[in-house]
Amino acid sequence: MKRQLLAGRFGPDDQIEITTSDDEQVTHLQLVAGEKSLDHGIGGALTSLKALGVFPSEIGLDLLVLAAHVHAADTRISRTEQSQDSWTREIRLVVPVSDPDRWQAAALTLTRTLGFLTGDRWTVGFRPRPERFASLATPPATLLPPPFDAVSLFSGGLDSLIGAIDLLESGRTPLLVSHAGEGATSDAQNSLFGKLKHHYSGSSFDRLRVWMAFPDGLVKDVGSESTTRGRSFLFFALGVFAGTGLGSNFALRVPENGLIALNVPLDPLRLGSNSTRTTHPFYMTRWNDLLIELGIDGRVENPYWDRTKGEMASACANGPLLETLAADSLSCSSPSKGRWQGHGIEHCGYCLPCLIRRAALDAAWGTGRDSTVYTVPDLRAHSLDTRESIGKQVRSFQVAIERLRGRPDLARLLIHKPGPLTDEISRLDQLADVYRRGLKEVAQLIDGVETRPS
Repeated sequence: MKRQLLAGRFGPDDQIEITTSDDEQVTHLQLVAGEKSLDHGIGGALTSLKALGVFPSEIGLDLLVLAAHVHAADTRISRTEQSQDSWTREIRLVVPVSDPDRWQAAALTLTRTLGFLTGDRWTVGFRPRPERFASLATPPATLLPPPFDAVSLFSGGLDSLIGAIDLLESGRTPLLVSHAGEGATSDAQNSLFGKLKHHYSGSSFDRLRVWMAFPDGLVKDVGSESTTRGRSFLFFALGVFAGTGLGSNFALRVPENGLIALNVPLDPLRLGSNSTRTTHPFYMTRWNDLLIELGIDGRVENPYWDRTKGEMASACANGPLLETLAADSLSCSSPSKGRWQGHGIEHCGYCLPCLIRRAALDAAWGTGRDSTVYTVPDLRAHSLDTRESIGKQVRSFQVAIERLRGRPDLARLLIHKPGPLTDEISRLDQLADVYRRGLKEVAQLIDGVETRPS
């Protein structure tokens, strides 16, 4: 096991020497294809935005370049092979940017943000871009106002669909931002976007869709990683990158229900590696600290932090449209796992996000109106095996629900388990309450479901 160093290079003639230690394995991340085309979807994102009349700043572009380094490291350095505890990796990045001094001043906040998100030990350094790449995001001399007045992440999930509908119903013209991941996620994004465009044909809203992936074997003799805990850094970076082209004081909306945003562990086994932090309040606040330190006049916000998923669905500004489109959204953590049973891409119905989704739509619309196809349509049809994935999540929810039912006051303590809430002192009661209400929705879904080891 070695510490891993990823160093970005702008073209084959970028041969700056980087000092390394004996216990580091160096991987050069080539950021340029051909003479001057930015690779890994970065150049395509810049071109797509310019075609939409959106011209990001150099610092915004730097952020996307940094996110490419983070995403490459996170997905192409195996935790089991490159950590002493099968989780915590030691990763150093050296990133070419437009303003190294400004970035270096934000390095502490950046490493704190990444460390919280992925659970790894990050070190990040910066150097100047080569001279011929010093200016890459220069806007035209005569610049019309950007055609969008909002920017919102659009993952293909139910929450991001609600976020888009609410913006469009309010008369806003949002730029939706998607990371085109694996096929099922990409298909959901495309389907929903197409149907939204059809329904809101009078609006000029649009979408930035970026594909970024790195080949297996990028890091020599090191396996790839499937957990992708750092993916939300790329997702947020794409949104901020686009937001810097919308003018001053933009807000990047990150639609996520409060139960998932907190992601309180259902049982002790969900701490650490099993507890994601992609929209946790601590992580969101660190992003806003980072933007301030970089001089980016924008912020990230979750407008639904105090609502359950069911409350989001119930209060959606166009409920009939949501009910029509919901089945096209994708919430399942592993939508292809039913293939061995002869199923296509569909919701399993029993993973954690599927259970929260099912509970939410039942709470919002009543039982029987959710048209989503689930591999396991009836959780009460037979006893669920808690030694298999089909029963593990349900049993974990049962334990958490029972624990809280006996001691509702525990919610105020439990919400601190996933991460610090020192920035949320004034909102602790509301956070505890959304946690209670979220579990109550799931409790109604799984009432009477039998689980046991078999």
